[in-house]
Amino acid sequence: MKDIWPDTTEIAEIVSLIKPDMYLKRYSNFETLSPLWNEIPTKGDEVYAWDESSTYIKNPPFFLNMSKALKTVSDIIDAKVLVKVGDSVTTDHISPAGAIAKNSPAAAYLLEHKIRQADFNSYGSRRGNDQVMVRGTTFANIRLRNQLAPGTEGGITTYLPTGEQMSIFEACEKYKVSETPLIVLAGKEYGTGSSRDWAAKGTYLLGVKAFIATSYERIHRSNLLGMGVLPLQFKDGNSPDSLKLTGKESYSILGLSDQIKPGQELTLKVDDQEIFVLLRLDTPVEIEYYKNGGILHTVLRNFMN
Repeated sequence: MKDIWPDTTEIAEIVSLIKPDMYLKRYSNFETLSPLWNEIPTKGDEVYAWDESSTYIKNPPFFLNMSKALKTVSDIIDAKVLVKVGDSVTTDHISPAGAIAKNSPAAAYLLEHKIRQADFNSYGSRRGNDQVMVRGTTFANIRLRNQLAPGTEGGITTYLPTGEQMSIFEACEKYKVSETPLIVLAGKEYGTGSSRDWAAKGTYLLGVKAFIATSYERIHRSNLLGMGVLPLQFKDGNSPDSLKLTGKESYSILGLSDQIKPGQELTLKVDDQEIFVLLRLDTPVEIEYYKNGGILHTVLRNFMN
């Protein structure tokens, strides 16, 4: 690299050629630069007019039923495991960005809205539609192996009350009816890879309340708490497998309250077994994010106040 890398003198010479007038000239008439873009009809409203028929862009549900007061932090009782995975699960495993498979819940949604299979496009292009994304980009990679549904690949889990295998989205809809809190068990380096925002957004929309992992990739841990999902960590390098957790047990997270502190120890009750875990809210600011229900809610409340 030393043969081709410019030294500071060469860089300074190039930078000195860049003048403010260049930007003023280039962008002073931006409205005339793209006739095709300008042909898109607009209403000129100050507030975006959501098109309810659109399958690309929908009003996101993150602020629905948001109260003015902070949520009360309390224990998570009798949660069920939605997904149990091993080490090095990436954000692409959690939230794939490729083509929409014709037999997926996302495809069923699009077909219901009169979209032909040839026009499905990709998850990346439909990331503005939460209904598509929560069905197809949360634990939906065809190579994901959920240990709660052995012998399967893709977005499949076991709905524990009946033992029936079904899509993760379908199981979450059933758990929502019974108001059952959900958790995810994971091994080391959970969330490695790109900082894909829908890996956390989709998890939140599915109703997952907490993750318990051996360790996290730094940015994904931040994204989870930014959506109000609680990241917890096994102590002393333990993992679901070393603790012989099958994922079929009943889980309660004890010690949560409005007085929680960064990095404090909590009790994970698995049936009759008690395991100590660490709260991976690492700073007072992260505690505030969690109490607000996430960073989006924090920003909105600060704006309104």
